[in-house]
Amino acid sequence: MSNLKELKNKIDSVKSTRKITQAMKMVAASKLRRAQESAESARPYSDKISKIMSSLALGMKDSDVSLDLLLGNKDNNAHIIIAVTSDRGLCGGFNSSIIRAVKTKAKQLMEENSEFKIICIGKKGTDVLKGLFGDKIIISSTINDKNSFSLAEDISSELVGKLDGKEFGTCSVIYNKFQSIISQIVSEQSLIPCSIDMDESENTQDNDMISFEFEPDEKEILSELLPKNLAIQIYKAILESGAGEQGARMAAMDNATRNAGEMIDKLNLSYNRQRQAIITGELIEIISGAEAL
Repeated sequence: MSNLKELKNKIDSVKSTRKITQAMKMVAASKLRRAQESAESARPYSDKISKIMSSLALGMKDSDVSLDLLLGNKDNNAHIIIAVTSDRGLCGGFNSSIIRAVKTKAKQLMEENSEFKIICIGKKGTDVLKGLFGDKIIISSTINDKNSFSLAEDISSELVGKLDGKEFGTCSVIYNKFQSIISQIVSEQSLIPCSIDMDESENTQDNDMISFEFEPDEKEILSELLPKNLAIQIYKAILESGAGEQGARMAAMDNATRNAGEMIDKLNLSYNRQRQAIITGELIEIISGAEAL
């Protein structure tokens, strides 16, 4: 009887867990739509300004204006990695894939004898990366849906200050790009220097060189435009990661719910078999006793 009671308790426990995973799946589904809309709405603007930056990078390499934000600082081989993860878990391999990509990037930089620092966005990534690269973490922050653009602006301002102080030469962001509910692609985007669009590069070469006219002043416009582009690209990475997180959590909770259902079926089968065996044993004892009389 003790085994039957244990099985019954286990079945009840798994049923309770299934209710939780079902609820989390529904919550993730409701959040996913809003996060997906935000990410997809930000793409056209961020892609367009990125193409403009690509054209500037190709067309202004010989400019007298300081363009470290656009072309990077070639005299400094230090690199900053921005890792975008989530604040919450229970989303499958969403965060671990980013951590693996950061470890690969760090290993590559060490092989090139380059210094590197890490900016962590998201609590889950921060907790793990601090254990791996404790002294390399220069900024760590959690994500709040209401102030994510403010966070991107703060990180952008910090990067601009460090670049002006010649503390690093290049910077890239690693994040999960949302593709679908079941698919998030680990992406690395170069922020400093600006990533060059290959199609844009070919078009520029075909058309010789793009000529830009600046009003009122080249330096004044670029000093406003370049930090804004940096903040926008970081913001885009946060939005893409947010949508990917909800998609990954929805898929993970769906798998957990189905697994719980399969476990309940197996436990019920085992419970019924043991119960039937006990009943059969009791019947045999009764029949044997009756025959003895």
